[in-house]
Amino acid sequence: MKRAIVMVIDSMGIGAMEDCRDFNDVPECNTLKNVCEYNGGLYVPNMAKLGLGNIQDFKGIAKESDPIGQYGTMLEKSKGKDTTTGHWEMAGLISEKPFATYPNGFPSELIEKFIEETECKGVLANCPASGTTIIAELNDEHHKTGFPIVYTSADSVFQIALDTDFIPLETLYKWCEIARKLLDDGGYNVSRVIARPYKIIDGKPTRISKDRRDYSMVPSHTILNDLKDSGSKVIGIGKIEDIFSKSGITHAIHTGSNKEGLELTLKAVKNELNTEEIAYEKEKIYNNSTLIFTNLVDTDMLYGHRNDAKGYGKAIEEIDTYVDDIIEEMTDDDLLIITADHGCDPTVEGTDHTREKVPVLVYSKKLEGKDLGVIKGFDYIANIIKEFLMQN
Repeated sequence: MKRAIVMVIDSMGIGAMEDCRDFNDVPECNTLKNVCEYNGGLYVPNMAKLGLGNIQDFKGIAKESDPIGQYGTMLEKSKGKDTTTGHWEMAGLISEKPFATYPNGFPSELIEKFIEETECKGVLANCPASGTTIIAELNDEHHKTGFPIVYTSADSVFQIALDTDFIPLETLYKWCEIARKLLDDGGYNVSRVIARPYKIIDGKPTRISKDRRDYSMVPSHTILNDLKDSGSKVIGIGKIEDIFSKSGITHAIHTGSNKEGLELTLKAVKNELNTEEIAYEKEKIYNNSTLIFTNLVDTDMLYGHRNDAKGYGKAIEEIDTYVDDIIEEMTDDDLLIITADHGCDPTVEGTDHTREKVPVLVYSKKLEGKDLGVIKGFDYIANIIKEFLMQN
């Protein structure tokens, strides 16, 4: 049995791309380096052994004279700095045209159609905003009117927030599906519709991460489709299923936290995950190759967007504690890849994603450690997965 394990530490970029200013970012953005500096160094001995500290000077992350992994820096080919663009490129799909953003809110004709088809009677906000801020500001009006809170950001997202103790979660999901269809049919080129459910906890509007859902555009074709078509298992953990709109996925499970995603990934590596329960097609027979694809979103969602560099650092350290357990459970026929999809530097001005390079760490018991240097294209990952899982 051959298995490739890809773990994406969402938004853990390692330095501004040369074209960062085209994306309204500053050359000083470097998510991992700046988080390390802010925290006086990070303790990540397991990723350090793989060679993370050899890529750059990251405070607290040791350089290894004899790293057990291959390490390098990947430059994005696609025109974007968001989750969908980054993950699609990892899977081999380059986005030549950037997704559309709406810095002044969405067009009135789109909002009018959304109100008509959802029968929600009206919307609140329709502007770029921080999610935690906008639900705090508009929660009372949301309860008074029953209108959903619709907002965007510097990314290509149509976000819908509501209190699911007031309006059912199923209604939120239905409204998101309607928004997705309207955006696609209208050619608005919006990357994701995001369901942002929240509840009032201890008197404060609090987002419920485990019930978040992303409704992405459907990718044309990726390595995931090739693997699925060849009879391999493609197991999406976290929001992977949403990022690819289920395209090329055979099994999926959502998570409410990084810890849950890491535990599930470890279970999958140990062959303790009940894949029949999370299979799209029950009782289907698969071949002996598997891709385990995990997105760890807390770094981005809970800490990057909230300018919480301390929390970001602790999240990276938590991820590192699982790396040695995963390596310990790997067989000679397993390949581990740890990377990121973009940046979200919590130490620079703003709360949006940052256009950054990303690290890549590659480990197998059959590979010798080495410096991969600078690699042009996140699709490097698709290429090594294809070579590893699909070549005889």
